[in-house]
Formats: sequence, C-alpha cells, structure tokens
Amino acid sequence: METVLWIIGLLIAVGAGIGIGYWFASSRKGSILRQAQEEAQRILEEAGSEAQRTVLAAQDQAMQIRSEAQAEIERWRNNLRREEERLQQRREKLDQRQEALDKREQMLNKRQSALDRQRNELERLQEERTKALEEVARMSQEEAREELLRIVAETTRQEMARVIREIEQEAREEGERRARKILTTVIQRMAGEQVAELTVSSVDLPSDEMKGRIIGRGGRNIRTFEQVAGVDVVVDDTPETITISCFDPVRREVARRAMERLITDGRIHPGRIEKVLADAQKEVDQQIREEGERAVYESGVASLHPELVKLLGKLRFRTSYGQNQHAHAIETAKLAAMLAAELGANVEVARLGGLLHDIGKAVDFEVEGTHALIGAEICRRYGVPEEVIHCIESHHHEADQQSLEAIIVEVADAISGARPGARRESLEQYIKRIRALEEMASSFPGVAETFAIQAGREIRIIVKPEEVDDLGAIQLSRDIARKIEESMEYPGQIKVTVIRETRAVDYAK
Repeated sequence: METVLWIIGLLIAVGAGIGIGYWFASSRKGSILRQAQEEAQRILEEAGSEAQRTVLAAQDQAMQIRSEAQAEIERWRNNLRREEERLQQRREKLDQRQEALDKREQMLNKRQSALDRQRNELERLQEERTKALEEVARMSQEEAREELLRIVAETTRQEMARVIREIEQEAREEGERRARKILTTVIQRMAGEQVAELTVSSVDLPSDEMKGRIIGRGGRNIRTFEQVAGVDVVVDDTPETITISCFDPVRREVARRAMERLITDGRIHPGRIEKVLADAQKEVDQQIREEGERAVYESGVASLHPELVKLLGKLRFRTSYGQNQHAHAIETAKLAAMLAAELGANVEVARLGGLLHDIGKAVDFEVEGTHALIGAEICRRYGVPEEVIHCIESHHHEADQQSLEAIIVEVADAISGARPGARRESLEQYIKRIRALEEMASSFPGVAETFAIQAGREIRIIVKPEEVDDLGAIQLSRDIARKIEESMEYPGQIKVTVIRETRAVDYAK
C-alpha cells in the first residue's frame, strides 16, 4: 500500500513537474515573441527613417547635378556664341581680302597686257635692229654667233694654255726638287763599279796561219764547229781575228771559249772540237748557276725558284745597248729597294721586281713577244707574287701601272740605263734612230721643222703659229711623246720640246 502510495505520489510529482515546466516554457516563449516583435518594430522604424534620409540626400544631389549641368550648358553656349562671333568676323575679313585680291588681279592683268604690248614692240624693234645690223655687217645672226664663239674660244684657249703652263711649271719645279733629293740620296748610296760592258764576239789569233787550221781540209773543221756549236764562224780579211756570230748569247759564249781553247791547244779536228765544245758547255752551265746565285745573293732576295735563278745567270751573257743585263738587274734591284725605302713603299716587292724586270731578255730570242710580257709569264709560271709580276709587265707600259712599286721599278731601270757610259749603240743604229725620230715628229700636222739634239735625247719641234695655238702645242708635245714610247726603242729617255713663236715684221719706208 505504501508502495502504491509512493508510486502515486511519484506520479503526482512528475505530473506537477511537467505542468510547471510547460507553464514556464509557455510564459518564456511569450516573452521572446514580444521581444522579437518589439525589435522588428524598432528596426522597421529605423529603416523608414534611414530611407527617408536617403531619399532626401538623393533629391539634394540630383538638384546639385542639375544646377551644375545647367551651368556647364550655359558656359558652352557662351563659348559657341563667342566662336560664332569670331567666325563671322573672319568671314567678313576674308570677303574684304577677296575683294582686294580681285582688284589686284584686275590691275595685274592690265599690267600684263601693257607688258605684252611692250614685249611685242621690243621684239619688233629687235628684229628691225638685227636686220639693220645684218645689212650693215653683211653677216647673219648665226654667222655672228659663230664668230663670237670662235673669238671667245680662242681667248679661252689662250688663257687655259697660260694656266696649264703655270700649273705644270709649278708642279714640275716642286716634283723635280723632291725627285732630285730622293734620287741623289739613292744614287749616292748605290755606287756601282761598272754597269756597261761590250760582249766580245771576236777571237784573236796568234797569226793568220791559224785561220787555215780552223777551216781545216775542205772546211771540215769549221763546218763541224758550226754544226755542233750552232753558231756562224766568220773568217774574213781582218788580220789575226775571227768573228763568232749567233743570236743566242749563251751558245756564242760556249763557242768563244771553245775556240780560244782550241787555238791555245793547237789540236783542231772534228773529234777534238766536239769534246772541247762539250767541256765549254759544262763550264758555261756552271757559270750560269753561279752567276744566278750571285745575283740573288747580291740583290738581297731571300729565295727564288731554281729555273729563275738559271735565267738570271743567263743574263750574264746578254747585253742591251752594250750594257750587261746581269749587272743591270742587280743594280736595278738595289736602286728599287732604296727608292722604296725612301718613299715608304714595299721594299721586298720593289727589290724582287727590279731583279726580275728584264728576265724575259734571257729567252726573248726564242719566244715571240716583248721581254716584259715574256718575263711576266715566266715568273707567273714559277709562282712569283702577282704584285711583283705587275712590276715586270708594266715597266715598259705594256700594262697600266697600278702600284707605287711598279713606278719605282721603272724609275730604277731608267736610272741604271741612263748613267753616263752605261749604254752605247753603233753609228748606223744611232743615225737610223735620229732620222726616225725626226720623221715621226714631222708627221704631225702643223709641224714646220724638227731637230734631234743631245745625241737623240731631245727632239725640238717648231710649229706653225697660225695652225697650232698654245693649248695645241701642249697637246702636240704629249702626242709625240706617246707615239715615241709606243713605236721606238731607245736608251734612257727622250725630251720632247714644242716651240711656238709668232713674229710680226714690218718695214719703214
């Protein structure tokens, strides 16, 4: 029973607790709802106030923007009004200027009309004057113009000739002064012992009886000698002398040595002749090698192809106007090297060009062509530098000179050949050259007389003054000099002097 009561009490307590809890929850929920409604009302009131303030602010800003826009519009209207006024003023000025230009154009048209009338009048007067002058002068306008041009041309040519002479004289004096200084220095440094010698082509005999032994029975000895040696032996009436003739200087030297040895030995027969000639050939070949090596050594050249050395040795037996070409080559190499050093050119190129410039003369009797071109081709074949080959082929102007070294080689060649006693020629050749020189100069138009003087080293030409003026005289001297260079061979150089002289003669009666 107590248990039941305890359970009933417990249930009543539980129910009371639940009721109290429910009541408490209901009352708390109502309080929360009231608070939420009050908060919502407050928020709505604040939002309304804020919205009203925002609307008012927006209305104020809109009014401000409107007022600013109206002010900006008014400002632009004022600017447009002022710009329109300026344009109107400019338009009025342009209209005024256009009116002024129209008036000026009318005035210019009037002046142009007046000028045209005056020009027509002047042309008419000029034609009348020209006709009157032509009637008085009996010369047409074209003829008068040609006469005036002729007079002006003559005056101008005289003035040009005077200026050319003055410039050439100044250049010549300055060039000669500087060239004289350089050449004097070089020649003083280069003191050659002897550059001229005459090739001996005759053999002295102890007696005229030796001529018979040389000829031999039926001429067999001389015939054998000529066939083996390749020379001609001339036995004439010259006492105690025979002459050996051959175009090849080496063969001539071999024959001369062999003949002297046969005469000294006294045993002259075909077998002995062949042996002596063979021995002489060996000696000459050996001498050619030695002379070639000596030329290379004395010239100061570092190295050279053996065939070129051999050709240099052959020049020992070659002469030109009596000058030995071996000594001439050595001397030209030394002169060219010193000139190149003085002028700042390539010394080695000038030295080698001077040494080899006449190497073509060693074979020019075997090959057709000038010795300069022959020598250039030979050197090209043996690998000589092109700048040296150019010096060789241009030292007689077979090719245009394009380097300072080529000019130096030509000058050194001229110095070596123009020394007193360096070259000589026979009387027949001299007379023939002098005559040819005078005939060549006389072949030019306007030449009155020609005189070769100073042993053919100068040619003086007297021209007709009415046919050749001063400028023509200058050109004539150059043309004659060029023709002499192209068509003649001569030692050294030839000076060409053209003389033009006008003489006025009258008589007092």
